[in-house]
Order: sequence, then structure tokens, then C-alpha cells
Amino acid sequence: MEAAELKGRQESHITVVDLEMAYGSFVIQRDLNFSIGRGEIFVIMGGSGCGKSTLLKHLIGLMEPSRGRVFYGDVSFWEIESRDRDAIMRRSGILYQSGALWSSMTLEENVALPLMEYSDLRGSDIRDLVSLKLALVGLGGFEQFYPSEVSGGMRKRAALARAIALDPEILFFDEPSAGLDPVSARMLDDLILELRDSLGATVVVVTHELPSIFAIGDKAVFLDSDTKTMTALGNPHHLLKESSDRKVLKFLTRGEYDSKKTDGL
Repeated sequence: MEAAELKGRQESHITVVDLEMAYGSFVIQRDLNFSIGRGEIFVIMGGSGCGKSTLLKHLIGLMEPSRGRVFYGDVSFWEIESRDRDAIMRRSGILYQSGALWSSMTLEENVALPLMEYSDLRGSDIRDLVSLKLALVGLGGFEQFYPSEVSGGMRKRAALARAIALDPEILFFDEPSAGLDPVSARMLDDLILELRDSLGATVVVVTHELPSIFAIGDKAVFLDSDTKTMTALGNPHHLLKESSDRKVLKFLTRGEYDSKKTDGL
């Protein structure tokens, strides 16, 4: 490995090199190459079925790529022992699309789970920290509520409190705004920005929601389901202004790009 290449990987938090995603012989995406900087909010975007959530699974250790590598710093994630991958993932927090809260547990008990499993804290120390995390996401005083007793937006925020329980270096989000009204979605975007700034965490977001992409994304990759590879990489605002790819522009304008082209003929 050349010195410049090694230095680049050490400076990036996550680097994807020649990644191919496949189910058996069916290839979903190939030749994926990008890096995610430390403290960056990185968006994985594209149409339905392009492989956004599958790429997330490759990044968090749920699915091994058919070829290519994923680096955390200079460590090749899929070439180390499973216990070492688990150690990397313990420094990460994940917010799934559904929130994945345990319905039989209170919000306090849900947020306490990773602390009980992966920290030496016990009793009142855990309760105090859980209250702090819930307060950070605007749920102070809701410790004893069950998921069914709060709104969808509040459940997402409770799941986020659980994701940040261990002060992660990286936060992963899978369609965080799914099922939320526009106001709740915007509040969640603002919260993601606040947590990135307060924790200094790197954030990786899978989403097709344009308001979120433009509000929080520092850099984005566009996955195309037809060519089965990435066709754009950069700041979403810059891509909107500078990209010459019709599919990228159509996606970033909700289809208005093609309408404007037709109107101009």
C-alpha cells in the first residue's frame, strides 16, 4: 500500500474500495469507491431498490461484500476477526427505520440496554445517564412511558437516545424520517445536526427524503439501479448545480428536471 493511500485512509473515518454487493449471482451494486470524513454527515441516496440499505448492512457488519473492502481508518473491516469487528461496532450507534424499540419496556429501559450490556455502570448511574440522553433528544420526563404511549416522532427520538447511549464515534441511520410528518422530520434533522456537533460523531444516513438530504448532508453518494454502480459523489447542493447526470438531477428535483427540459423544447 502506498504511503499516500494509507495516509488518506487514516484521515478518513470509513473508506469503501471496489465494493461489490450481491445476493448469490445477482449483483446489486459494483465498483463502489468513496470515503467518509471524520465528523462528516454522509448521505447514501438513490431510488427504491438501488441497494441503499444493503450498503448500510455492509458497513455495519451485517452482510459481507462479494468483493472489495471496507476500511475503518486503516483497518480492513471484513479481514479481521469477528470479535474485532464487534469492538468497532460497539463504538457505533444505529437507528433503524422502525426504531426497533422493545414494546414491553419503558423508554428508560430501552435506552439502558446498551449501557447494561457494554458498560460497567450500574443502578442509579445508568438511570442518571439515561435521563441525560433522553433529555438531549427532547424526551426529559418521559422515562417511564412505553413506546405505544408516545408519538412516532418521539419513538424515533427515543431510539436515537439509545443509539447515542455509549457516546459513539459513528452514527448510522436507516431512513430516519420514514413515517414522520414534515415538522417532525425537520426536528429530527435539526437533532442530528446538534448531536453531530456535540458528540463530534461521523454520521451515515440512508434516505431518499430530499429535505433531509439538503438540510444535513455534507457529502452524498448516488446509487443507480440501472447501471448498478454509483454515478455521483459530492455535496448535494453542488450536485444539483453541477451534475450533468439526468437521473441524479431528476432525483434531486423530484422529477422536475425532465419536466423543465420538456417544457423548454
